[in-house]
Amino acid sequence: MLEAAIKAQLKTYMERLVQPIELRAFLDDSENARKMRSLLEDIASVSGKIRIVNAGPAAGERVPSFQISQVGADTGIRFAGLPLGHEFTSLVLALLQTSGYPAKVEAAVIEQIRGLTGPLVFESFVSLSCHNCPDVVQALNLIAATNPAVKHVMIEGAMFQEEVTTRQIMAVPQVFLNGEFFGSGRMTLEEILAKVDTGAAERDAAAISAKDAFDVLVVGAGPAGSAASIYAARKGIPTGIVAERIGGQVMDTLGIENFISVKETEGPKLAAALENHIADYPVDVMKLQRAKRLTPASAVQPLHEIELESGATLRARTVILSTGARWRELNVPGEQEYKNKGVAYCPHCDGPLFKGKRVAVVGGGNSGVEAAIDLAGIVAHVTLIEFGRELKADAVLQAKLRSLPNVTVVTGAKTKEITGADGKVSGLVYEDMAAGRDVSVPLEGVFVQIGLLPNTDWLAGSGVERNRFGEIIVDAHGATSVPGVFAAGDCTTVPYKQIIIAMGEGSKAALSAFDYLIRASAPMLQAA
Repeated sequence: MLEAAIKAQLKTYMERLVQPIELRAFLDDSENARKMRSLLEDIASVSGKIRIVNAGPAAGERVPSFQISQVGADTGIRFAGLPLGHEFTSLVLALLQTSGYPAKVEAAVIEQIRGLTGPLVFESFVSLSCHNCPDVVQALNLIAATNPAVKHVMIEGAMFQEEVTTRQIMAVPQVFLNGEFFGSGRMTLEEILAKVDTGAAERDAAAISAKDAFDVLVVGAGPAGSAASIYAARKGIPTGIVAERIGGQVMDTLGIENFISVKETEGPKLAAALENHIADYPVDVMKLQRAKRLTPASAVQPLHEIELESGATLRARTVILSTGARWRELNVPGEQEYKNKGVAYCPHCDGPLFKGKRVAVVGGGNSGVEAAIDLAGIVAHVTLIEFGRELKADAVLQAKLRSLPNVTVVTGAKTKEITGADGKVSGLVYEDMAAGRDVSVPLEGVFVQIGLLPNTDWLAGSGVERNRFGEIIVDAHGATSVPGVFAAGDCTTVPYKQIIIAMGEGSKAALSAFDYLIRASAPMLQAA
């Protein structure tokens, strides 16, 4: 099952096992069960501290599946499916943490996990090609390994198609808690704990409001915000960064091949590198927070104030806005109703759930054409719908797309409605603008790939000027219309929304903010 190089690497990791562990296998004679048995035997062969217990197709257990626990204990980590691909790291961490190897998590977070009251039974549905799923699986596994009142099972959707269909799961990762829907999409450990530990948000808001003012406060932690915080901190001044998550939209990007000097990487890897780099500097990082209102400094109020959705308020002498952008939606009937029920935005994550089915991709730019090419290798048929008369994607992508036998390209088409039946997508209606008639396409999934919208709605009434697209207007220094407020990245008027450009703009905004502070009449704050 495992290649020799991977087994050798696994053997090195398994030398860190603290206590003996056992793999309790629930298997039958199916092909998938034989693959799982082979995987478990490979794992057990690399360490004398691992043993396999054959439990057979036990009642109440998904087959094939296996449980990881310390010998003689009943800890709560299970894998229903083969944790390979993106999930192999989840398997390695689960083995180590179940044995007692400490997780690289702050002590306060571990105490918060131990304080959870159960029973809490999590089920996470994933696909092995989903780059968002491992964070969720690893977070839930850590919680289960730390608190005996918590159990978690990872379920590979492609292997348990009948259950996926019955529970109408059409997007991953999707998590259930005690049988009820808990959440979907990427979730960090902190986000999961915030939802389970209902008092955490209030405690965090109070702690944030009590913070001293910053010289530079960065709002948003994508490539632009991360770069801005590092550049500001390097100047030795009090710097804070507040955001929902580190990495921003990069976390939802799979392949990155145009980040100069790095031939190829993945979004989550780059986001992790950004977070690690920020941690090298005395930046006050405040995650799981969304900005609600900016009140600029005035004669009465000498500091800028950022009010957060949590109710907390932060103060700063300068602010750098780097809130990025989000997927643009179609805004047609049926889109919201069938979101995660056939309407999707990430072909890499959700594509495997549509194996053998008919789907549409709306959008003829690079992202849309790339999505159609990827999906064509999984689904029965792809209909690509583009509003313009011609596709806008690069010529090489268009040539590849048109070479595929199971793809239909429709141009000059205006998407009008997404239809559904039995709680999930059943079709799409578009207007053939040349013929002046509506066309109905029966299908099971719609992937929306029509660009981005800047996350700037919250700036209404702040005095920060925006263009008709909602982008923040900035000058060559990254300065906005409000003195002391700067902006960078995809939320601004700077053309070409690229990671490397956003990083440069974030760095420039931080240098401009520092220059502004030097020239301001009031002295800068002293860094601790």
